[in-house]
Amino acid sequence: MTEDLQNKAALVTGASSGIGEAAVRALRADGWTVFAVARRAERLAALEGETGAVAIPADIAEDDDVSRLLAKVTEAGGIDTLVNIAGGARGADKVGDASTADWEWMYRVNVLGTMKLTRAFLPMLRATGQGTVLNLTSTAGLDAYEGGGGYNAAKFGQHALTNALRLEEAEHNVRVIEVAPGLVQTEEFALNRLGDAQAAGKVYQGVEKPLTAEDVADVVRYAVSVPHHVNLDQIVIRPVAQAATHKLIRKG
Repeated sequence: MTEDLQNKAALVTGASSGIGEAAVRALRADGWTVFAVARRAERLAALEGETGAVAIPADIAEDDDVSRLLAKVTEAGGIDTLVNIAGGARGADKVGDASTADWEWMYRVNVLGTMKLTRAFLPMLRATGQGTVLNLTSTAGLDAYEGGGGYNAAKFGQHALTNALRLEEAEHNVRVIEVAPGLVQTEEFALNRLGDAQAAGKVYQGVEKPLTAEDVADVVRYAVSVPHHVNLDQIVIRPVAQAATHKLIRKG
């Protein structure tokens, strides 16, 4: 069902950990050329050594970094697939107690970062005649929940950006895919959000088989590998234990 992957090339952001790193590994295992992008150069260098991906340290929300990244990828032969995975959450305050700094950070990395990188690479993707953009959003961008206002707002924004992009780019034969995971257990997401290992552990406590980064990466790999005329507009992926955003089965 997948296309011939000869000369397929992708840029994957958020590649230093979690779903981004797993997506780099999944695509490289399938023979893709992969440019791995994140801020942490040492982790990228290790990933490059293990997988053969091309490591390019960059902050996707910084204009100068995006320009430098575009120049390096162009010089190296370009891409036909952009996989926007970089993002994240900070804090779990209710709106009445919201931290302006946390909200601004979440909007910057989830929405502006996705927009800036997509804007920079769209001419290249259009020129291939069969370009693909995949944005990793979240079920937090589909359903709001208490204590999630800032992350909800950022992911709803990224979700809306993705829908608008699909409408705008269909005439250029650029397909636009959204993958929206629910509860995914990674080493950093909850810890970065809550700032405390004990609090982070409680997020997954009693949940039988939450999703892993590899689970989501496998869906990403599949979505960008099916024949180009097939557009998986929106893929929602949750563990069985999470029947809905607000319904999570915990045992013990």
